[in-house]
Parts: sequence; structure tokens; C-alpha cells
Amino acid sequence: GNHTEPKFILLGLTDTPWAQAPLFGLFLLIYVVTLVGNIGLMVLVRVAPSLHTPMYFLLTHLSLADVCYSTIISPKMLTDLLFGNKTISWAGCVAQFHLFALFATAECHLLAAMAYDRHVAVCHPLSYVTAVSPRACWLLVAWSYLVASLSALVYTGCTFGGSFCGPRRVDHFFCDASPVLRLACSDTRGSEVAIFALAAANGLGTGAAILLSYGRILHAVLGMRSAPGRARAFHTCASHLASVSVFYGTLFFVYLQPASRHGSRDKVASVFYTVVSPMLNPFIYSLRNKEVKAALGKCRRRM
Repeated sequence: GNHTEPKFILLGLTDTPWAQAPLFGLFLLIYVVTLVGNIGLMVLVRVAPSLHTPMYFLLTHLSLADVCYSTIISPKMLTDLLFGNKTISWAGCVAQFHLFALFATAECHLLAAMAYDRHVAVCHPLSYVTAVSPRACWLLVAWSYLVASLSALVYTGCTFGGSFCGPRRVDHFFCDASPVLRLACSDTRGSEVAIFALAAANGLGTGAAILLSYGRILHAVLGMRSAPGRARAFHTCASHLASVSVFYGTLFFVYLQPASRHGSRDKVASVFYTVVSPMLNPFIYSLRNKEVKAALGKCRRRM
């Protein structure tokens, strides 16, 4: 009868009182822009027949992953900044980390699928229809979520499978693997190795596929005879690679380093792949394209 559910305390980004309100305003703005940009893109692709192509099909799933894992992180962070109630239940902490791991891993594989789509479109345009057919797109998406689901189960089991004692004060703004494992009473070396190995397999595998695809795209672009077309394609590839670099660079910084080197800088890096990257993706990958601008113009004229 005296049993109470164990809870964690999220220490957040900062404990400085005067910084809470500005951070709340900043992250609220970023979250609203993330929702508007990604949900707006999904709706636009749905209603515009000109966007019913493999590239935008994959982009809608990327936007869905961005909305989901941003929503898993941002609302809790915003309420903590606004009200100062930084406790989270054991079940809530497990669910938050599990869903975050699922959608973040799915995003890595979706980015690799999008890079493959662009590689085929630029380097093998004659075989594009057969290589990136609707069935192939669904298989790529299904593979992304299958691998992400299995990986998330392993991540969650390794992170929360041990015993915890003492004050459960998580030095982070959400329940992430490294700060939670630091609170464990049991030996966590096996769990840390398993998380590191699986994160390396997912991150380095998809990262290598992306770099290889864009490397071949850049090689094909440099061989173009049209200078304006070459410049436009190079600019598009550069913006895509910049977005991927921000996401993967901060992700690797947090997950592919020894446990002894984790510290307060992890929070800053985590902000980029959990909050900033989901906001930037719809602008970098779609809203700058002529097809999307034309579809927005048609929708505006209809309204």
C-alpha cells in the first residue's frame, strides 16, 4: 500500500532562472514552425497530384518521423521550462526514449532511401521508373520502420534493463541513454557496448550510403555541359549534405563516443538533432523546389 511509482527528474538545459523564459519562447517558436512546415508538406503532397512522385512520398515519411520525434521531446521540455515541474514517471521515461529511438533511427534509414532516390534520378534516369517504383518505395519505408522498431527495442532494453538507486536525476532535457545509464547501480558496460555497436551499425551504415549516393551525384553533376544546370544541381546537393551533416554530426557526437567523455556538451548537440533538424528539413528538402512552389501557387489560387 505504501508503494509509489518510481520517477525521474529531468534537470533540463539549464537551471538558471532568468534563462527559462527566453528558452521557452525560442523552443516554442521552433516547435510551431516544425509542425507547420512538416504537416503542411504532408498535406500539400496529399492534395497536389503533381507531387505524387517517389521523392515526395519519401519526404512525407521523413516529415512524419520529424513531427513524431519532435513531439516526443519538445512538449515535455516546454512544460518543464514554463512550470518548472521536471519530474517524469518511470513509464513515461521509458516510452519517451523508446519512441525517440524508433523515429530517430527511422529517420536515418529514410534519409538513406531519399539519397538512393536522388542517385537513381540523376545518374540512371532511364531506369528510374523501374528502380524506384511504388512497390520499391513502400519496401524502403517498411524496411526503415522495421529496422527502427527492432533497434529501439534493443536500445530500450539495454538502457532500462538494469537496476537504479539513489536520486534519479537525469542530467538532460529528455530521457536519453547515456544520462540514464549513469544512474544505474548495476554494471552497464555490456549495455553501453551494445548501444554503441547498434548505433554505429545504423548511423555509419546509412551515413555511408548517403555519402556514396551524393558522391556519385556530384560526379555526374560535374560532368554536365550546362553551367546553370550544374550550378543548380550542385547547390541542391550542397544544401542536402549540409542538413545531413548537422543531423549525423551531432548524432555521432552524442552516441559514438566513450561513456567517460559524455558531459554537458551532449545537451547542446542533442538540441540540433531533436529540435533544430526537424524544423529545417521541410525547408531544405522541399519548400525550395520549383515543384513545391508551383503546387503551393495552385492551392493558393483554388482557395
